[in-house]
Amino acid sequence: MSDQRDVDAELVARVQQGDKRAFDLLVLKYQRKIMRLLSRMIRDPAEVEDVAQEAFIKAYRALPQFRGDSAFYTWLYRIAINTARNWQAASGRRPQAVNVIETEEGETFDQIDNLTDISTPESVAASRQIVQTVNEAIGELPEDLRTAIVLREIEGMSYEDIAQAMSCPIGTVRSRIFRAREAIAARLRPVLDNDPDRRW
Repeated sequence: MSDQRDVDAELVARVQQGDKRAFDLLVLKYQRKIMRLLSRMIRDPAEVEDVAQEAFIKAYRALPQFRGDSAFYTWLYRIAINTARNWQAASGRRPQAVNVIETEEGETFDQIDNLTDISTPESVAASRQIVQTVNEAIGELPEDLRTAIVLREIEGMSYEDIAQAMSCPIGTVRSRIFRAREAIAARLRPVLDNDPDRRW
């Protein structure tokens, strides 16, 4: 992770010195992650692209003031989240999530990992049902819980980085992730028919 931060810091320094190609490299590096994050907040793919583009434009304009107190990607995620919230407020839309989690994206749901090891028709169907249930549960979460769980479980961000990206204390992040996991686990229990004390 520190190597990535060093690379980002070098690219940011180059952008601040007027190298626009360095910013293009940052966009290439993070565009897919930002689009995936925004697709959890905005349903229309065309609008996701527009909001992502606006977020990168805002980041480019704000880069001269970026001091490196946080990692670049954390700072960029915060800009993307705020841009999406502003878009939702301006358009009078309720936050929504696209129900797409693909198992190859590396989510950390143990039951999915166990099921995908055995490729029988039954296990594939069960895996799809679990993914659908998880997607529905995430989609029904309040925006703050949904954003926290997506940043942690899908993007793999640390609690500290999520706290910076969401502009809240680490304790709040932990609480949001705990509550999101509880809500998702409650939805999964009937599907998995497991002991109620088991967590994913």
